[in-house]
Amino acid sequence: MKSGGQLIVEALEAQGVRRVFGVPGESYLAVLDALHDSPIDMVVCRHEGGAAMAAEAHAKLTGRPGVCLVTRGPGATNAASGIHVAQQDETPLVVLIGQIERGMRGRDAFQEVDYGRLFGGMAKWVAEIDSADRVPEMISRAFHTAMAGRPGPVVLALPEDTLTELADVAVAPRAEPVDSAPTPAQVARFAELLAQAERPLLVVGGSRWTEESVASLRGFAEKLSLPVAVTFRRQMLFDHNHPLYAGDIGLGINPKLSALVADSDLLILLGDRFSEVPSQSYTLLGIPHADKAVVHVHPGAEEIGRVVRPTLGVVATPAGFLDAVAGLAVTPKPAWAARAETARAAFEAWSTPPARIPGDVQMGAVMVWLDQTLADDAIFTNGAGNYATWIHRFHRFRRFNTQAAPVCGSMGYGLPAALAAKLEFPERDVICFAGDGCFQMTGLEFGTAVQEGAAVIVLVIDNGMYGTIRMHQEREYPGRVSGTVLRNPDFAALARSYGGHGESVTRTEEFAPAFERARASGLPAILHVTIDLEALTPTRTLSEIRAAGAQR
Repeated sequence: MKSGGQLIVEALEAQGVRRVFGVPGESYLAVLDALHDSPIDMVVCRHEGGAAMAAEAHAKLTGRPGVCLVTRGPGATNAASGIHVAQQDETPLVVLIGQIERGMRGRDAFQEVDYGRLFGGMAKWVAEIDSADRVPEMISRAFHTAMAGRPGPVVLALPEDTLTELADVAVAPRAEPVDSAPTPAQVARFAELLAQAERPLLVVGGSRWTEESVASLRGFAEKLSLPVAVTFRRQMLFDHNHPLYAGDIGLGINPKLSALVADSDLLILLGDRFSEVPSQSYTLLGIPHADKAVVHVHPGAEEIGRVVRPTLGVVATPAGFLDAVAGLAVTPKPAWAARAETARAAFEAWSTPPARIPGDVQMGAVMVWLDQTLADDAIFTNGAGNYATWIHRFHRFRRFNTQAAPVCGSMGYGLPAALAAKLEFPERDVICFAGDGCFQMTGLEFGTAVQEGAAVIVLVIDNGMYGTIRMHQEREYPGRVSGTVLRNPDFAALARSYGGHGESVTRTEEFAPAFERARASGLPAILHVTIDLEALTPTRTLSEIRAAGAQR
């Protein structure tokens, strides 16, 4: 006989879980006790939001569900930010939440929450394990559900008395994601549409990619000389130095890439939804009828036709689709390669860092140095803010599994994601970009990194404000600054106070030696990079944005 807590841990071990992220709580003490004798590493975070984001990033980088353990009530509500990231980013996540005893339900007991109502709009499945003998069944279903179709978060509540109840039951085997592929008729129809197209464009994104399917994507694009674009924060899916890479369809899109999408007569959308950001607020395609032929390939049947009615909808994973179309006898047209060449030239011009921005730290030079110095397998993470443009627009991603960024645009994501990345890939450089406002949302997880020995390098890009909001504020209400100013600490001193490495960078020439010292320290590190507040974006100053707003 084993307790419910022991069965939970045993079931996680059977799913191949090696690491869980969480904040301890008395509501799941029996699980904590079982972890004491388990090979599973419990990464003790400082806030449940950070724990959930770290677990989500772990899933992004491994393809297996991340696991987050939090306590009931406030612990669960704190974790909601990471659950939302998993839902919007299509990431498999299993969140285990402590819960009140079963006999107390419905009385508004201490920290009682109806998790079905709280997370029902975000999670794929929300349930409560109401008896210890159902633990293997429920954990197995949670992993299957999190990975199936369009991946996403699953929430399981663990009543305190279920965790101490005894049962004699065997664990379920390891869950594996179910693959899906197009039918022969769909492959034939795809070949027809491709043969008819004069201006095809391949747009890739979403989750459910593997190193093998990314390699298949490259081979498919090369065979047909198709220009390839990626959706928002999915840059690692195609080598940026490849001649067929056309850029990313996201925030602040290259106008020439936007024109390329609009001009295409066949849009092949592989793995992603053409949601608000890549569709440029749903303006690039007509809704529900597109102004061009659209082939939409997605592993979730519910996503096909949800916004745009496709010419051909295919329920398939990227791997299943690419395997099915690899042998197509379609002859590429000369215009396809010419169009790809034009798109490539536009990308190279767009992704060249500016020669100068206001201030003594030139972020363009920093980005060039990082790309010249770091190996292709270096992992970049970030949260949300104007500072992230330096990565998304100017960094050249070369390989799969080198990016963890929130498609949903959540601030505070970069540091927890970097923690998860470094724990999973300790031999690789992991660089977190964070704005001063973004960092302070989850900055205490730097203490987790020190405790775990995860030698991440955090670049805190400090301009003393919530820069993105200030940008919109100056555009809409020029000169009326309200609620966007930040008074910041010495972030380098904060790093040292935790036992990490910390340095301040106030001039461009200080960056490279400071980065090398941080790298050589073997410690989690923060480089506090101070930039001029006028450098609000890579291409427009605060004053220019304010002046433009005043002229509206």
